[in-house]
Amino acid sequence: MAADKWVYMVTAQTPTNIAVIKYWGKRDEVRILPVNDSISVTLDPDHLCTVTTVAVSPAFDRDRMWLNGKEISLSGSRYQNCLREIRGRAGDVEDKEKGVKIEKKEWEKLHLHIASHNNFPTAAGLASSAAGFACLVFSLAKLMNVNEDPSRLSAIARQGSGSACRSLFGGFVKWEMGSKEDGSDSVAVQLADEKHWNELVIIIAVVSSRQKETSSTSGMRESVETSLLLQHRAKEVVPKRILQMEEAIKNRDLASFTQLSCADSNQFHAVCLDTSPPIFYMNDTSHRIISLVEKWNRSEGTPQVAYTFDAGPNAVLIARNRKVAVQLLQGLLYYFPPKSDTDMKSYVVGDNSILKEAGLDGANSVENLQPPPEIKDNIGSQDQKGEVSYFICTKPGRGPIVLPDQTQALLDPETGLPK
Repeated sequence: MAADKWVYMVTAQTPTNIAVIKYWGKRDEVRILPVNDSISVTLDPDHLCTVTTVAVSPAFDRDRMWLNGKEISLSGSRYQNCLREIRGRAGDVEDKEKGVKIEKKEWEKLHLHIASHNNFPTAAGLASSAAGFACLVFSLAKLMNVNEDPSRLSAIARQGSGSACRSLFGGFVKWEMGSKEDGSDSVAVQLADEKHWNELVIIIAVVSSRQKETSSTSGMRESVETSLLLQHRAKEVVPKRILQMEEAIKNRDLASFTQLSCADSNQFHAVCLDTSPPIFYMNDTSHRIISLVEKWNRSEGTPQVAYTFDAGPNAVLIARNRKVAVQLLQGLLYYFPPKSDTDMKSYVVGDNSILKEAGLDGANSVENLQPPPEIKDNIGSQDQKGEVSYFICTKPGRGPIVLPDQTQALLDPETGLPK
């Protein structure tokens, strides 16, 4: 290893994911091993992602990390487990241009700087920890020349945050619970890539971007200890649903996909209510969105939109195609209009070209919306302004990538400190 004070860096981008068959409950708290399999959709990283820069230098005197610009402690067991596992698999690294040569055994002594940024709210039920730990593991694996396939890496990311293992792939992903005590077979596998069912459009209603009252970690622990419904769900219900969901994805069968997603989301929240003390992740706005979608699906005869809610009040709505997504957005904006002084482009983010298709790019366009004709009963009047913070329009997306453009790095290439 050269004696001069070089800084060697890698920057990566990793998507978040939303489970359509939920993970809720661990059989091993330390290794983060789940009580059931789960299946998720990876969301387009252009709209929801974590970017992480990892750097190594002989000049660094300790491991340090910055999340969204704020320094955080790396002393927690989840970070330590990921760092230990990756360091243990590190390879030789050489960059002649920079005069960098690191031998495998030297990684144990070298310190790291890590900077991570989410382009969406942290800890608000949008799987920020999933994208975060997946990005940490993926970027460190690239930095340290770790020669492992994504499934093996997923077993490391899982030790940071369970759902993180599913963010190492694009498209549709299954986290296999595994049966071994050491967790070596509790890994993620890709069921289909993002092109397999690319007509789907996903609209997320961010009902609250506040940090949730009960974290997923403590919520799960309480459910495992007190909910009989969780035991029944893990043993009897989920194994059948996993097989049915795999079929639905393979055949692009939206009717089955919708029935399974909605039922599994509702059962997960029923488990939360069956926990002692009960956990409330959804709120009245969440329930009104469910009502809107259920009534619309019934009126159409065949399901057009699936809904799913993670551990928070935000609705993830998966529409059959672009045309359905436009109608869905019109209905959502009729019932949940922005506050009067809101710019539509900040109220509908992500792929906001959908605004034009929905005729909603003008100043008074929301006021001119008509109630969705197929919904006869009132979901609530138009006075519910501000109940939804904003909407994100996205689609199924790809897995992690390295960002070669140095301008996207979060650390300074000279000092290794945040820019």
